[in-house]
Amino acid sequence: MTMDMTLAPRDAVPFADPERSVGTLDAETAARVIAAASDIVFVLDADGVIIDHAVSSRELVRENFGDWIDRRWEDTVAPDSRAKIADLLADADAKRAGRWRQINHGGPDGGTLAIRYMVVEAGHDGRRIAIGRDLREAASLQQRLLQAQQSMERDYVRLRQAESRYRMLFDLAGEAVLIIDAQTNRLLEINPAAQRILAVEPDAAVGSRLEPLLAAGSRDAAQQLLGLVAAGGSPVPVAVQLARGSIRCMLSATLFRQDQSIYLLVRLTPDSAASLVDRDPRQMLLDVLERIPDAFVVTDDALGILAENNAFLELAQLARREQARGMPLDRLLGRPGIDLGLIVAHLHEHGAVRNFATVFRAASGGEDAVEVSAVSVPDGAQPCFGFSIRMTARRLLLDTAAPGRDLPRSVEQLTELVGRVSLKDIVRESTDLIERLCIEAALTYTSDNRASAAEILGLSRQSLYSKLHRHGLGNLTGTDD
Repeated sequence: MTMDMTLAPRDAVPFADPERSVGTLDAETAARVIAAASDIVFVLDADGVIIDHAVSSRELVRENFGDWIDRRWEDTVAPDSRAKIADLLADADAKRAGRWRQINHGGPDGGTLAIRYMVVEAGHDGRRIAIGRDLREAASLQQRLLQAQQSMERDYVRLRQAESRYRMLFDLAGEAVLIIDAQTNRLLEINPAAQRILAVEPDAAVGSRLEPLLAAGSRDAAQQLLGLVAAGGSPVPVAVQLARGSIRCMLSATLFRQDQSIYLLVRLTPDSAASLVDRDPRQMLLDVLERIPDAFVVTDDALGILAENNAFLELAQLARREQARGMPLDRLLGRPGIDLGLIVAHLHEHGAVRNFATVFRAASGGEDAVEVSAVSVPDGAQPCFGFSIRMTARRLLLDTAAPGRDLPRSVEQLTELVGRVSLKDIVRESTDLIERLCIEAALTYTSDNRASAAEILGLSRQSLYSKLHRHGLGNLTGTDD
């Protein structure tokens, strides 16, 4: 990756009186100061030849930076950096304000070494001083920062997933559960089962104390139990009576710590199963389908949408359920006239489809890769189809190839595109990939000489430049021939 950095401030502050402040410095002292302020220093004559240098970095000495006396400076850099050398020397000759530019040197192992240079004019005989700073340490720090950021993002995703699982379990639990601050005995969270058994609304309950929700004769026992648990004890559950409904329950509590705070997980278990609020198992199933993170939709036998969950509305980017009802599913799912026809035919023949790869088009126009599992229900009150739609996971792949270079697809990867992408698109992608690889190989073989590359490829230079622009290869503003 090439960076062209111009880091000199727009309003630099020079020495007020250099004749008086630094005019008495001898040459040896000045050389020590310049060398100490940089990793490498070149003294150049009027023709850009290195007549002296100082290397203060051991790493650069090992890279043979100390053997360049009597060589032209531009001969030590990579071809793509020679124009920058000319600009730096021209700025110094014109006594313009210096600026930092990144210059790439070829390493002894075939790699590239990035050095940031500034050139200043040094005398009336045309001499220039090039001050360089090694960028490898900064690049290493940037890479470590990027890795740390990616690790934080992965941890954040895992935390969000764990929070979603906790929230689902907390909301769907049939047992009444409350989270209480052990210091203040105030309710922080209350699940739907506890809301029903206590006959309270969550907005009214959160922030209040537990005692008013219990009958007067049970408050002392409950307060004593919570105090013992907060002190680290393990008392047995106590029988309490709720303030509303006169329901008798067993109250138990567990201590846990989070973020240096102490909390109590309190459970209320009715004495008899008869006191539990009866729930229709079918309603429980509907509640679960409404909360699952995967999109779920039910259609009639003509694929008109009958019912959907919140995840489907979010995936389709629809604001209201009324917008989805009656909409043909093929307007959103699958390639028009292809995928849903295959799915329906398979449903009629086998009754179920698993993990069918296709695409989903949101109402706003976005398109995402999805996997679809479907089932046919022909013998119900109304024949219908059910579709479970899951977004295809995006996996982070470690790129071990050269930066900016696409890896060629294997035969298996190309054949996996059948059914998802048309044959025309598969052939075009393969052709473009082969063409790009051949152009890159030709440029590498000719050391980025485009005239020679066009000749060995059997192309005109204009045609080669057109293909370079189409594939995003090379610096098309440079003059490298």
